[in-house]
Amino acid sequence: MSELAGNGCEVLVPFNERRPLDVIERSIIKTYRKGIWSKFLKALNDYEMIQPGDRIAVAISGGKDSMLMAKLFQELQKFSKIPFEVEYIAMDPGYHPSIKELMMDNFNYLNIPIKVFETDIFKIADKIAQDYPCYMCAKMRRGALYNKTKELGCNKLALGHHFNDVIETTMLNMLYTGTFKTMLPRLKSTNFEGLELIRPLYYVEEVFIERFTQTNGIWPLNCACMVA
Repeated sequence: MSELAGNGCEVLVPFNERRPLDVIERSIIKTYRKGIWSKFLKALNDYEMIQPGDRIAVAISGGKDSMLMAKLFQELQKFSKIPFEVEYIAMDPGYHPSIKELMMDNFNYLNIPIKVFETDIFKIADKIAQDYPCYMCAKMRRGALYNKTKELGCNKLALGHHFNDVIETTMLNMLYTGTFKTMLPRLKSTNFEGLELIRPLYYVEEVFIERFTQTNGIWPLNCACMVA
């Protein structure tokens, strides 16, 4: 994999040879300032996602999007004038031990103070919805995240959906349901009073997330679904 050096030349970085943590964190502000950091801040400001006194649960699946989001929040707390608190949470829906080991290794290396909670969602989804486990799994995972967010006393839940997710959702709704609906940057929960969902990567394009992950040698989880 490669990235552009200061002189415009490419610097080859072997995939999965992780860079030092300080280099990874510095690249967010410098190398990816335009493609990631500025767009992250713009989404927060445009949609007023963070208010003084907020306690935000940052949900991390172990994938590239949510791990970057966690690092963005860590950088934000270094510079933000708005006082807010963050809890970093990850759900284990029933991963294979080797998958969970990789996830925890990433959290430890990236210095993300994670709270992991266990569920049996993979098993349950496979048992009660064999013909449509993905829909059931997604619904149950969202509910579990909301419950954990409330349990930790947080009033907001941050998810790692990015710009491409927003566009794809819009197109799928238009082509398959004939409706013009999309993911919203902010959404108040109808089932959990006082809880709001936010999407801080709303403006960040996936290509920059992929570049950040690859050039820094981070090995993220994919779906890691035990049912499939």
